[in-house]
Amino acid sequence: MTLPLIVTAILVLGVVFVNGWTDAPNAIATAVSTRALNIRAAVIMAAIMNLAGAFISTLTGAKVASTILNMVDFSSAPNLPKNAPQVALAASLFAIVVWAVAAWYFGIPTSESHALIAGLSGSAISLGGMEAIKWDEWMKVIYGLVASVAIGFIGGLLITKSLVLIFKNIARRTANKFFTIGQICGAAANAYLHGAQDGQKFMGVFMLGLTLNGLANDGAPIPIWVIFMCAIVMGLGTSVGGEKIIKSVGMDMVKLEKYQGFAADISTAISIQAMTSLGVPVSTTHAKTTAIMGVAASRRMSSIDWSVVKEMVMAWILTFPGCGLIAYLMSKFFVMIF
Repeated sequence: MTLPLIVTAILVLGVVFVNGWTDAPNAIATAVSTRALNIRAAVIMAAIMNLAGAFISTLTGAKVASTILNMVDFSSAPNLPKNAPQVALAASLFAIVVWAVAAWYFGIPTSESHALIAGLSGSAISLGGMEAIKWDEWMKVIYGLVASVAIGFIGGLLITKSLVLIFKNIARRTANKFFTIGQICGAAANAYLHGAQDGQKFMGVFMLGLTLNGLANDGAPIPIWVIFMCAIVMGLGTSVGGEKIIKSVGMDMVKLEKYQGFAADISTAISIQAMTSLGVPVSTTHAKTTAIMGVAASRRMSSIDWSVVKEMVMAWILTFPGCGLIAYLMSKFFVMIF
């Protein structure tokens, strides 16, 4: 096992841990903000369900991992130094960690998924130019971004309006009991699906490292030890918590009642499950925040704190060029010195 591969493995696990730490809290944000769950119970549940989602979904069909694995080509350029692809991959992961930690520090729920895609793309381009990008696979990211935003927003809006009609003649106390249980189930489903999406993405990167080092063949199934290791590390990262992200997503952007939180959770779950089944990598942050916006829009658009939304959108817009550029420059530098 070469030094670049060892560094890559450590960095992949580092990014998985950071993802569980900073991104997974989005899954439980609404349940905490409506007090369906206290934050400690929510974090424990999210850690367990993230682990289960990453493990079970990969065993039953690793479509998202396959998309990530085939999205870029680190060996497309001729006459590359022997270790250049591995070194560039390690540099991309280091750039992702830098970007993710900075976003966490400022309490901005930016997408580690998009940071991952940007980082891999930037490093691959540093070696082989734009020809290193496999556009058929890469375009799935754009499809997923548009689809998850649309499904999240429209689903949140329609589900909320439907719940208002269905429960209009039911006592508020009785309805809230139902929605409290529903939110707990919805938060569990969101955490599971976050593990399914993001766990597979990083397993795909791990497999890319093994393939570049000749330790796995193209198209080889993901070994059980890789699945187990990534799932455990993601669960551990989630257990650290993420109160800043929970506050930003579930509390600052819009004030939710229990039925609204339930609607946001269901809409998010539908969006993520649909994309995962198609092998399309999406941002769980995008899906959740747009679902919350849809819930708020069902009442009136002024219910949304647009300053928070603007901050999030700017973070998303900056992720692709920002993280991609960091990865590009780090790859150039690391290949030069190693």
